[in-house]
Amino acid sequence: MIRIFRAGTANESAVGKLMFRLLPIQILIALISFINSIVSALFASNFLDLEAMGAVGLYAPVQMLVGAISTTFVGGATILCGQYMGKNENKKMRGVFSLDIAFSVFLGLIIAAILFLIGRLVDAGLFVKDAGMRGSFSIYIIGQSIGIVPFILGSQLSSFLSLENKMRRNSAASGSFIVSNVLLNYLFINKMQMGVWGLSLASSLGAWVYFLVQAQYFLTKKSRLKFSTKEIDIKELKTIFLVGYPGALSYCWQTLRGFIVNILLAAYVGNAGISAFCAANTLMGLAWCVPAGMVAVSRMVMSVGVGEEDRATVSDVMRVMFKKFCLVNNMLAVAIILCAPLLSRVFYRDISSQVYILTVWGFRLLPLCLAFGSILQHFVCYAQMSGKNFFIQLASFFDGVLFVAEFSAILVPYIGVKGVYVANILNGIFVFVTVVIYSIICNRRFPRSMEDLMVMPDSFGTPASERLGLTVRNMDDVVSISKAAQEFCLERCIDSRRAFIASLALEEMAGNIVEHGFVKDNKKHSVEVRLIHKDQDIILRIRDDCVAFDPAERARTAGDGGDPAKNVGIKMVYGLAKSANWQSIFGMNVLTVKI
Repeated sequence: MIRIFRAGTANESAVGKLMFRLLPIQILIALISFINSIVSALFASNFLDLEAMGAVGLYAPVQMLVGAISTTFVGGATILCGQYMGKNENKKMRGVFSLDIAFSVFLGLIIAAILFLIGRLVDAGLFVKDAGMRGSFSIYIIGQSIGIVPFILGSQLSSFLSLENKMRRNSAASGSFIVSNVLLNYLFINKMQMGVWGLSLASSLGAWVYFLVQAQYFLTKKSRLKFSTKEIDIKELKTIFLVGYPGALSYCWQTLRGFIVNILLAAYVGNAGISAFCAANTLMGLAWCVPAGMVAVSRMVMSVGVGEEDRATVSDVMRVMFKKFCLVNNMLAVAIILCAPLLSRVFYRDISSQVYILTVWGFRLLPLCLAFGSILQHFVCYAQMSGKNFFIQLASFFDGVLFVAEFSAILVPYIGVKGVYVANILNGIFVFVTVVIYSIICNRRFPRSMEDLMVMPDSFGTPASERLGLTVRNMDDVVSISKAAQEFCLERCIDSRRAFIASLALEEMAGNIVEHGFVKDNKKHSVEVRLIHKDQDIILRIRDDCVAFDPAERARTAGDGGDPAKNVGIKMVYGLAKSANWQSIFGMNVLTVKI
């Protein structure tokens, strides 16, 4: 039986399925930088000395800064490319891709030169007072400068590969990075006795391996994203920055928050509290890769929805986040809480020590922030696409500094480091309340729907009354959609000729997918169809997850091979439609027909 949805039920299910398919690789990408730090720390602590470990620690803020800069451009470029992909504006999409890659190389070279200069200044006696630490940090930062360009480029290409649905390529690149990093560290440190220079060089060469495995795909004919200096519009650089900088803004506020919290802990708790918070917060970085991957997935799917002006899909991303992503985050939180004593013993063996007990409390309380953090980042992500800069700055400041610092200042004097843990939980609650209050102020009423909570403008996309969703699973459904589509058109005073063409086009194209696409493999498939009435036009969007198939190619070859009936239906649809565009988005066939 055909499934008809008016307000995002079956469509929400399809969006959720897509988001969970994209999620694993995005979590893996988020883990890359974290794993790199762990590998370096393990080799430094086990095979070198305290100076080497100190060099890794001193470089951590620098790595965060480089990551923040990279996040600015990867976020902005991904959102713009997704929007242009949704609009089927391939030339602009390739222009943004080319501009982002060219500027990333330029930026990477400048940062690498600055790091090399800093390394030389450290060696000359600046920045680091400890003589023993000075030499190690100087060598380490110079070695890291070799990997800056591939690190930034790799961050960009990982998102572009996801847009092209090349999950295996991303997995291969990630796996190659981890394996090469471990092997090179073992070779340089254990076998060749290269010390700190080998430690930093292994990390940098691993970044080059990661980048080169990714880049190879974009040199093939299969890639839609081609580098071309001719299609670069330098004016887009400002747009990329304005769209992407909020993603990096939170890093800056969190750095300031870290300084404030450390000052409070030093004043009221002492080394035990600082060490406990550091241990719990460091390992929680691994858990935070899950929400980070979720936000990356939502950014890509939502950006395409914004480009298509698909109101339902954009709001469905948020529904999936609340219903499913938050559930996953909460399950992860429960697992961490149950394993709190075991995780604490990774850092501190003496279970009777104060630092161990405080670390256990960290693993019992901090995981409760995971779901709240994911919620906020999703709203910031949508705000990036819709130009709500005031909300972005407000939410980033509240989350990054204000609430955590304020509640920590109140609680730490009374309950010690537990006050910081509780402050982070209260921060999540109050930031979500801020989202709701912002919605109330903008809408002048309490939010009644997801669109209200998102403060989605009425002018964006089409209202529920002007769209019809259909899910097709077999040939019986194909027959039924013809009548449903025709009735939808006639109810909106579309002339009978165009109503007939719309129903005929849906029956022909959906039937072709079921008859030929469904049998290409042994997987279960469905066709998601949407009819939109906008500006006196009927727009059909037919989306399926079968093997890639461009109907325009078949329309051009209709009747070839001596069979006059071959592909004649597809040719008829292309002949009757005002326009018809096909593209592959996240591995799905998306055909948009305007009548």
